Amino acid sequence: MRVADIQTLYDYNYWATKHILHTTAGITDEQFTAPTRFPWGSLRGTLVHILAGERYWLYRWQGIPPRPDPTPADYPTLAALRERWPHDEAELRSYLATLTDDDLDRPHTYILQNGVAGTAPLWTRIVHVVTHGTLHRGEAAQMLTEFGRSPGDFDLADFLDERGA
Repeated sequence: MRVADIQTLYDYNYWATKHILHTTAGITDEQFTAPTRFPWGSLRGTLVHILAGERYWLYRWQGIPPRPDPTPADYPTLAALRERWPHDEAELRSYLATLTDDDLDRPHTYILQNGVAGTAPLWTRIVHVVTHGTLHRGEAAQMLTEFGRSPGDFDLADFLDERGA
């Protein structure tokens, strides 16, 4: 894995997130917070969970003690969440810009919220954040579709085709 590959994956990650956030602009506040059958309870809960995962791992990569995870209550409206996301994106991208190819292969030790410790090459946790977001964006897409606002296709191949890559 190379830093250039990681950058492409994060370009995709944020492109796909913006795609979902753009689609959410057509839903009501009630739909944003409505209970759903999905694990994070609502569209808001699912999107906040994606954001929290990005923060969670960024702090661990930086060796910063974790701050409390954001909660759905921290984002009472879609506008509040949409306003926050670019700040967190910029922070994560700034970190990624400091990495070298050698950094990606170095062992990274972490402790999960349940207290379980692990060690793995750094690149595996960095890629995990992208795949984690992909999973939950898929759930968000299903919720949006059920609200009559399908986001359409937004997988990696769509992103690469749009970029001409």
